[in-house]
Amino acid sequence: MPNYERIEVNDVDGVTLVRFVQRKVVDAEAISLLGDELFGLVEGKRGVKLLLNLEQVEFLSSAALNKLIVLDQKIKAAEGTLKLCGLRPEITEVFVITRLNQLFDIRDETTAAIASF
Repeated sequence: MPNYERIEVNDVDGVTLVRFVQRKVVDAEAISLLGDELFGLVEGKRGVKLLLNLEQVEFLSSAALNKLIVLDQKIKAAEGTLKLCGLRPEITEVFVITRLNQLFDIRDETTAAIASF
């Protein structure tokens, strides 16, 4: 398995569980590297089941949100599924304000999210 700097990756019951390492995803270089690591998990794969656990994340910039949108598009194009879980209230608020809560399947906690695949 590749060595990641921005994320921790585990396989749980056939679901690729990703935890973000950084609390704040804001600067351009970090966002670019994060995007590369996330995209690398799905490129060339069909039917991937990806769960992003954001419980560590305190802040996501608009550029980071854009990476998540592009990731969702890549996964859907490959007939896969992306879900998010563990969002802090302040991150949930951003998703509601931007209406991204309507795009993403967001679950409260990891176990329920994995079971929902």
